[in-house]
Amino acid sequence: MEKAMRQRSGSLGRPAKALLIFGVSLGYFMVLLDTTVVSIALPAIRADLGGGIAGLQWVMNAYTIVFAGLLMSMGALADKLGAKRVFIYGLLVFLAASAASATAPSLGSLVGLRAVLGVGGAALMPASLTILAHAFPEPVERARVLGIWTATTGTAMAAGPVVGGILVDHFGWRSIFLLNVPLSVISLILVFLLVGETSRKPGQSFDWLGQMTAIAAMAALSFALMESETYGWGSPQILAAFGLALTSAVLFLIIERKSRAPLFPLRMFRNVTLSFGLLAGMAINIGLSGILFVIPLYFQQIREFSAHLAGLALLPLTIPLVVNPIFTGRLVGRIGARLPMTIGFILAAIGTLAQALSDADTGYFPTFIGLLLVGFGVSFTIPPLMAAVMSSVSKDQTGTATGALNSSRQLGATLGVAIVGSILGGGASFVTGMHISLIVISVVLLFGGLISFSFIGRTKS
Repeated sequence: MEKAMRQRSGSLGRPAKALLIFGVSLGYFMVLLDTTVVSIALPAIRADLGGGIAGLQWVMNAYTIVFAGLLMSMGALADKLGAKRVFIYGLLVFLAASAASATAPSLGSLVGLRAVLGVGGAALMPASLTILAHAFPEPVERARVLGIWTATTGTAMAAGPVVGGILVDHFGWRSIFLLNVPLSVISLILVFLLVGETSRKPGQSFDWLGQMTAIAAMAALSFALMESETYGWGSPQILAAFGLALTSAVLFLIIERKSRAPLFPLRMFRNVTLSFGLLAGMAINIGLSGILFVIPLYFQQIREFSAHLAGLALLPLTIPLVVNPIFTGRLVGRIGARLPMTIGFILAAIGTLAQALSDADTGYFPTFIGLLLVGFGVSFTIPPLMAAVMSSVSKDQTGTATGALNSSRQLGATLGVAIVGSILGGGASFVTGMHISLIVISVVLLFGGLISFSFIGRTKS
């Protein structure tokens, strides 16, 4: 089957290959678009459906908790059932949940539908990478394709706040979810026509217990962090949530050690690049998602920007995610992943510290510089990280490795929103909480730079 896919992709002309990359990338495009569009719509959602900072955190994190929890399973399913099949089913779920989200009557129902969206998104992410890895097996070509993939999805980061702001100001927040409907249809047609199925492992069993304990650990930890201001750090509810998170994490490790078909074989942790790549992925997404949560609120609540203007103000962060990954992908093909990743983390940390100096009276120029540095930092980090992890494992482990990497990144996204929201809720003022949270994020990013320089690409095992 894998040979047939290589023959099919090899027989495609350059325009068809471009459409193949576009169709597959469009799936992940929607995953990121959903996050950035929702971040700019949070004040409008709160005005319509109610809920404080904790409620807005749940709107963001109901998606990312399920997304992160299912990514390893979906990576394994892509290996078991075929990446094309998993991708198509994920698209159908994403399409249906997006349409339903536009009709959500309450905050609770919206949070539930966001969780369903996470199921679809979790299927799209690892399946898209597995499809590209099999369609473009040569390392240099694969690095370039991953750069294009990241640039295409980076467009979602740039378009999301701007398009979302226009839609929210003119048609209301519900319109942002309808964006996914036509995009899903386009991606579905291109993938169905141009993508060959990857190799399958039909006899492989599924690790349900591992899956349940993974989601329980993430959900419990997120609840503890997000609801700490409501119940108090020493309350029985929060202590029980931390206890459940720890217990579930330990059970996950025990189950994975004993399972015949684990979600993530623990022996893969012997791979130094993979192990520290997971930590680096978590660190970069803690930073990116934390910033995308707090800065739109700062623009709209403190600076009193409209949703559209707030989206435009985020462009210095998002535009580098569109244009720079193509260059970064080529750079990785020449010098490897370690140095670009290290530079990226340092740039992002400096930009975050610069943003921490902003208050109600700060002009836009310091904000512009800070966001620009963050944007270039992230775009120097993610493509090399993807390439390093995928190159460090064998082909038959690609789905598992990319699922684990993206799961760690989405866990980082969940933690970023939870940590920032907790600090904002406990601060003397919004601006004070923003300053503290951005300083914390910059420390996390510097840690990401340290482990990237020390471990990424040093050895494969």
